[in-house]
Amino acid sequence: MTLTSSHVEGLALVHRGKVRETYEVDERHLLLVATDRLSAFDVVFDQPIPDKGAVLTRLSAWWFEQLADIGRSHFVSADPSGLPSAARTAELAPRSMLVRRAERIDAECVVRGYLAGSGWAEYQRAGTVCGHRLSDGLRESDRLPEPIFTPSTKAEVGHDENISRQQLAEMVGAELGDQLEERSIALYNEGARRAESVGLILADTKFEFGWIDGQLAVIDEVLTPDSSRFWDGERYAPGSSPVSFDKQFVRDFVAGSGWNKEPPAPTLPDEVIRGTRDRYVAAYERLTGRGWEDA
Repeated sequence: MTLTSSHVEGLALVHRGKVRETYEVDERHLLLVATDRLSAFDVVFDQPIPDKGAVLTRLSAWWFEQLADIGRSHFVSADPSGLPSAARTAELAPRSMLVRRAERIDAECVVRGYLAGSGWAEYQRAGTVCGHRLSDGLRESDRLPEPIFTPSTKAEVGHDENISRQQLAEMVGAELGDQLEERSIALYNEGARRAESVGLILADTKFEFGWIDGQLAVIDEVLTPDSSRFWDGERYAPGSSPVSFDKQFVRDFVAGSGWNKEPPAPTLPDEVIRGTRDRYVAAYERLTGRGWEDA
């Protein structure tokens, strides 16, 4: 079963993002529905990935519970009994999460523990990653001496742009910038620790935050294959792009196709769709210790 667009009877749609659709439940709560749409390089593909939305929802719910001691989140429930009645269908319930309303902070909080992706590309050009000067001679996928905070803009349309911590401070204020960095690195460290315990490497990830009742809260999704780069620890080898459990499988295919990363996205072969689905499910199973069919 796939879901490319949702409709929740009786609830008003307030936002349609690249992957998620947000509905108003009441003054304090929203319903997030993660569709099976795929976004890579900030472009939405026409073809969905089966089970993807359910993986994102179930894994985020699991992480929100695991990370509760680190600080507040917007998570309320992903249990069907805790959802609005109209969302308790076989199609919607696995992909739906009840959350608290938050005043979103318009920045993406990226933490990198390894040199990969756009960070590796920038390092090759300039020896830096988002304002962090790194030592010479690093290889692709090398582990960094310590995780670094590399925020980016939050673009509704088009590409997000990497910014420095100073630029973030100019956007949101120095005090809040420091709070975002501290919380993001704490979340990354705990996520990396748990991933390592099951043989996975959390190379990098991104978080979003907002204000709920005057408290800083992590919102949206956390530590999923959509927002994170997970590698197989047993097959990790610096100097290459390691085997991953995220969208890298798609990125590698489209990079080889010659696509210019602008709409429209290229058509994905069936084996890429199946392979992406299998990697997402494998990430869920490895991290949670639960079988996907049991979810």
